Amino acid sequence: MSSGRIALTLALGLALGACANDTGPKETLGTLIGAGVGGLLGSTIGSGSGQLAAVAGGTLLGAFLGNEIGGSLDRADQSYADQTAQRALETSPSGQTNTWNNPDSGHSGTLTPEPAYTSAAGEQCREYQQTVTVGSQIQEAYGTACRQADGTWKIVN
Repeated sequence: MSSGRIALTLALGLALGACANDTGPKETLGTLIGAGVGGLLGSTIGSGSGQLAAVAGGTLLGAFLGNEIGGSLDRADQSYADQTAQRALETSPSGQTNTWNNPDSGHSGTLTPEPAYTSAAGEQCREYQQTVTVGSQIQEAYGTACRQADGTWKIVN
């Protein structure tokens, strides 16, 4: 096996090991694709030990950038959910289910607010029921959100 292939195998192993700490499949996929592309590009640079370093560096840089891109896609799901929650808590009647869907990821969810009340601290609050669907997995949550001074709603539990 050539030194370039050994370096690529080692760098990919390091990138795959880093995937164990990712928070989602999009970051994992982004890391793997970025590592592969970075290693391939690095293998076209230099020769001998310089090529070895270029493969390793390209793989690691590609893995980092791919992970960041994958993470931003997960943030897109969160953005859809947050926008729906703010709208539902502010304007929806109690018991009305509000939905969100990220057409890029296929992930979706709902939020159903309950009647508003004034907390002991004088804040306007609402309890809610929420679902999030990722693939065929549905997660349900119940919580309370209170309106902040700036008019946004903050989840308090």
